[in-house]
Amino acid sequence: MMNQKLESWADCMNVHGNEECENRHTSITGAPIACVDGMAGEYECQNIDLISFISHPEMTGDPRTVGNDMWGWEDPITGNEYAIVCQSDGTTFVDVTDPINPQIVGRLPSTNINHNAWRDAKVYRDHVYIIAEATDHGMQVFDLHRLRGLEQTTPIRIFDETFWYTEFGSCHNIAINEASGYAYAIGSRTCNFGPHVVDLRDPSRPVFSHCFADDGYTHDSECVIYSGPDTRFTGHEICFHYNEDTLTIVDHTDEHPVMISRLPYAGAAYTHQGWIRDGMDYLLLDDEADERRGNTPDGRTRSHIWDIRNLAAPANIGVYDSSEVSIDHNQYIRGKYTYMSNYEAGLRILDITDIANANLTEVAYFDFRPNSNELEFNGVWSSYNYFTSGVVVSNSIERGLFVLRINLPDILD
Repeated sequence: MMNQKLESWADCMNVHGNEECENRHTSITGAPIACVDGMAGEYECQNIDLISFISHPEMTGDPRTVGNDMWGWEDPITGNEYAIVCQSDGTTFVDVTDPINPQIVGRLPSTNINHNAWRDAKVYRDHVYIIAEATDHGMQVFDLHRLRGLEQTTPIRIFDETFWYTEFGSCHNIAINEASGYAYAIGSRTCNFGPHVVDLRDPSRPVFSHCFADDGYTHDSECVIYSGPDTRFTGHEICFHYNEDTLTIVDHTDEHPVMISRLPYAGAAYTHQGWIRDGMDYLLLDDEADERRGNTPDGRTRSHIWDIRNLAAPANIGVYDSSEVSIDHNQYIRGKYTYMSNYEAGLRILDITDIANANLTEVAYFDFRPNSNELEFNGVWSSYNYFTSGVVVSNSIERGLFVLRINLPDILD
């Protein structure tokens, strides 16, 4: 999968040249651009306005920088909202409290001097934990209180990490159960490429807890203190692991994890990521390769719908096929909506109210890559949709940070 992505980005350079693939785009601040008649400036849209945009070179000073994953943090004292923008050469912190005029308050460079296309970050107790698919990178820990009261400077402020965890080097992804204080480093070269579990309960001094090595490589995970309908596991630390060709559910309540179930599904090509509904009864799963391998109609984006009311016997009850030709990547559910970051098709928001009947309805979208919907790994990587304000931020690989307003009811539920 990684080689396919690198080839796709090289193809982008060959076809589109520097203008699209080296992030030479002008930032947009000072006034929002409303979505009118299906367009917000040059961007196709429905029910989503463009509030502002900051290019990667403006955030880093380097035209080679590309974006990847992202997360967010809300200061519990001031209420300020910050986008945590992962990039090929480090992580940029952007205060989006005034979404029309976002402020670049600083950067944390990578521990590895080389540019790298894969970086991820998650937050626990006002600290961010950052990993990268880079030799000897380890996990950077940064105390987010250090952002409080800061404004943008020229040149951009450079931070150092609060702590550097080195029990692994290269790592593909990280998941954190904020309810328990455990992080799951995913796809490291430890634990048979399975979850390398880290105790974060002292947030600035994480320590190794345990491995889960019984199902090989894990690509992504979501872990919760379970409160769903399967009462056998109430109060347990349950993880939903996305393991290349299966949904694997594991009880991580203690340091000796127990696999509850391991389910393949029809048309599996590369089980990538997913998210559970608030009631912990249904789950949406992204397969990052089924479109390219011809497993979906005309290459249209497919999401797999699961009934997980019985953790020992989850059932794939249907699929949602988008009208768009694109690869899906990351999605996160908030209330009645799932926010899908689908590469060249952009951010797609679906109403999941009728998920029990495998019926999803697209209600909004914003396309970050105008005039291109192909089965390539370009466009949007990920979005963060949990700010109290309802503002959504998205990280475009080629372009930069987009700050968006969603014009839908009940988005704060």
